[in-house]
Amino acid sequence: MGGSQVTIELTADEELVLSHWLEKLQMTDLSRVVDDPAVWAPIHRIAGTLDKALPELFAPDYDRRLEAARQRLRPED
Repeated sequence: MGGSQVTIELTADEELVLSHWLEKLQMTDLSRVVDDPAVWAPIHRIAGTLDKALPELFAPDYDRRLEAARQRLRPED
């Protein structure tokens, strides 16, 4: 089972919001959030894959794009 692969499909908004969250997560005191070091390998892999796929990360209006994506993903009340 160790050699099997999983494919996850995300929308552009999901990619942007998840990438930002993972970046924040990686900048925290990780031992408080994740108690198993084995979890970090897939987290870093996902974050790296998202970073490569998102040219928006370097856009001058990144903050505006991120907030717009967040708004679209939030459930309506």
